[in-house]
Parts: sequence; structure tokens; C-alpha cells
Amino acid sequence: MKNESIFDAYAVKILVELQSDGRLTVQDLANRVGLSTTPTWNRLKELERQGVIHHYAAVLDRQRVGLGTCVLAEINLARHGENVVEEFEQAVRDCPAIIECQSTTGQADYIIKVVTPDISQYDAFLYSVIFKLPGVREIRSSVVLREIKSPSPLPLAHL
Repeated sequence: MKNESIFDAYAVKILVELQSDGRLTVQDLANRVGLSTTPTWNRLKELERQGVIHHYAAVLDRQRVGLGTCVLAEINLARHGENVVEEFEQAVRDCPAIIECQSTTGQADYIIKVVTPDISQYDAFLYSVIFKLPGVREIRSSVVLREIKSPSPLPLAHL
């Protein structure tokens, strides 16, 4: 893969297959993408080295592990000084119950996704964590009634 694009047809096939089953052996992966083991392994290692494959993880069913409540919360900061933003973002990264966070345009500065065992635990979470995060001025919570699509593989047709 020296002078060719990292995203050749085989690399894209590797990414598609790994998104559906991250536990494939290199041999199984090679069989699925139509290459022998060594070129598959080389492409895989290059995708990892380039940071395209960020990490490997198991996707858990949150309901089955006792996290029945999911909330999307819009957060606005009181001020946007560099230290406040950095402290807020670090506090969010350090909080296990916040499983996603995006900095956004529009009405909210940030949108976070929070999972808790139940709504009373979310209420407690608001007071013990969210309201204490640096710079938080306002929070609007929307309780997720059902997840229609989550998590999803990234679409790679553009590659």
C-alpha cells in the first residue's frame, strides 16, 4: 500500500466487514474481501496505523446491562472563554454516564447523550454532575422513548 490510496477497494471492504463484525480473524476477513491473508493483514495494519481504525470494542445492549434511560441533553455555557470550554469538555470526557458529546451550532453549544438506570438516577445525575460542570448555564433534556437506529456502521460508499 505504498503509493496507492489507503482507501482502495479492498481497504473499503475490510472496513465494511469489520464494522459488522470486529471479531473476524484475519483469515476470515481475507476470505470475505477476496484477498489472501498477508495483503489483508498489511491493509488492516495500515488502516490502524493511519488512525482510520480508532479502536475495537464490543457493542453492548444498554437495556440488558441495566441502563434503561437514555437522555439527549442540550447544554449552553454561560461564557466561552478558553479555560471554561476546556474544563467543561474535560469534565464531560471524564464522566462515564455521558456516552457521547458533540459541540454544535444552533440553539445548543453541546449535545450530550447520557445513560442511567432510570429517570430518578438521571435526575440525581443532573444535580450531582451536570449542574456542577464548569460554565453550564442552561440544559434542556429530551428523554429517548425508543432507539430506532443505534449504533450504526459508517457509510463508506463515497470512498
